[in-house]
Amino acid sequence: MSRRPPPRHGTANRADPSRPRLYGRHAVYAALDNPVRKLRKLHGTHEELAKIIIPQGLAVQYGDPHDLARLIPADAPHQGLVLEVEPLESVYIDEVLDTPSPAHPLIVLDQVTDPHNVGAIIRSAAAFGARALITQDRHAPPESGALAKAASGCLEILPWVRVTNLARALDQIAEAGFWRIGLAGEARETLSDALGIGPVAIVMGAEGEGLRPNTVQHTDTLARLPIARTVESLNVSNAAAIALYAAASRGGRTG
Repeated sequence: MSRRPPPRHGTANRADPSRPRLYGRHAVYAALDNPVRKLRKLHGTHEELAKIIIPQGLAVQYGDPHDLARLIPADAPHQGLVLEVEPLESVYIDEVLDTPSPAHPLIVLDQVTDPHNVGAIIRSAAAFGARALITQDRHAPPESGALAKAASGCLEILPWVRVTNLARALDQIAEAGFWRIGLAGEARETLSDALGIGPVAIVMGAEGEGLRPNTVQHTDTLARLPIARTVESLNVSNAAAIALYAAASRGGRTG
């Protein structure tokens, strides 16, 4: 990012805890570069703030690393930057279901609540060209510094659809022409066999519990990753990355 003259000093008001606080260079830089992200206050060290362009009118508060550490969870790696923001505007499911393409799968999460896992899934989804992430508005983590850090800037670029009723959303996904594949370790079919050639929605459940029965009823098929029998399962974010790669690489497409 470009340099500019040092920004003006902000007030010493305490950050509003109701707003997400993003931290770390990738998450903060991506939010600053996102034209639709509403920014409230930027906290940073003199060294880090001297490296970036500060949007006009954004309040800035200088501090040392210890000052910034008090704004975020203990031991969180802020890298000299903490940014208070408003959550991104909701994306409606109809906005991501037009013109389905095999090259751009959907990733659907059924009550995956760990922000680090969801953030890592967002990063993989963006990397492999996914169309959107779809979760429930409940039983899914809110935007947070931990989630944005794990997403490494991709929270700002991947559409995230939050729905009230996941089963109803899966019906809409099917009506739009997507083949709904639920990942389950007990499935007989492997993911590569289940993918086919058309647009797909990969549906994943929480670690341990897996997909809920009602969610399974709203998939077209179940599939498994062909992992060694000596390994019980993969972390959900690792499994998502493999599934998204498999969906993206059909016909040789990986980039």
